Amino acid sequence: MAGFIIRRLLYMIPMMFAISVVTFIIIQLPPGDFLTAMTARLASQNETVDPGVIAGLRERYGLDQPWPVQYWKWISGILLRGDFGQSLDWNKPVSELIWARMGLTMAVSVTTLLFVWAVAFPIGIYSAVRQYSVGDYVATFFGFLGLAIPSFLLALVLMFVSAQYFGQSVGGLFSPNYINAAWSWAKLSDLISHMWIPVVVLGTGATAALIRIMRANLLDELNKPYVDMARSRGLSEIRLLLKYPVRVALNPFVSTVGWVLPHLVSGSVVVSIVLSLPITGPLLLNALFAQDMYLAGTFILLMSMLTLIGTLISDLLLAWLDPRIRNG
Repeated sequence: MAGFIIRRLLYMIPMMFAISVVTFIIIQLPPGDFLTAMTARLASQNETVDPGVIAGLRERYGLDQPWPVQYWKWISGILLRGDFGQSLDWNKPVSELIWARMGLTMAVSVTTLLFVWAVAFPIGIYSAVRQYSVGDYVATFFGFLGLAIPSFLLALVLMFVSAQYFGQSVGGLFSPNYINAAWSWAKLSDLISHMWIPVVVLGTGATAALIRIMRANLLDELNKPYVDMARSRGLSEIRLLLKYPVRVALNPFVSTVGWVLPHLVSGSVVVSIVLSLPITGPLLLNALFAQDMYLAGTFILLMSMLTLIGTLISDLLLAWLDPRIRNG
């Protein structure tokens, strides 16, 4: 197992380098740069900017240099000093902007991931074991409904229900009197009371998909000869189910961690705007619109890292579940 983990970690090094290069190239693809976009935006507002100021800013941020030089300046700062660069739009260090919101982003994402697993796992097993029962039809109906409803529409409906029937302030993760307050048990309690809307909105689609995956995988396993053989040995249905078919059916289920984890961060952009959440989604969207290359590039790099970390976690769980994988 140790050798398997070391191999997977070593594979991540060249992959992260390739991702960082592709990320920076993508950021450079749109015509112009941040200063070009800023000049056009000011011109649309009938404002002018001194060309000398623009030239000075271009030299200050290194925008007058070839992109390989800009890339090396960016990636060497990350690797050698932990410096992700300067946000051109905010005129602040990128790390300061990101870490200010990353805590709440990860809180929402991890809570949503736990919610998805806690709901999808037992319902998927029940739907497979009680195939074509009333409960299976109900789970299937709500599963397709969860896949069909756009997340932003579900967010609007839940905001209305929360405000109309529960009298709770909607939008954001805190009540107005706690937004700028210091952390305390009261603020934490207020955060938890507001967390359910984004968690349900972000988790509905993923939960519906994983229920279908678990149901299909388990149905394939329940009809195989080894299940009948284990049953003939006198094992109880619950023990037989959890020890053999469920464990095998978990392989594709666990592998979804690789895409669920980054999707909870990147896929929350529209929802976070609708719900006015103080997380990384709106910041990423604004950085892309403003062509704030260091801020946008860092976001894309972090989401790529989440993809690799999610894949690593799923590989480790798969290796633990299936000895054939770790010995392969």
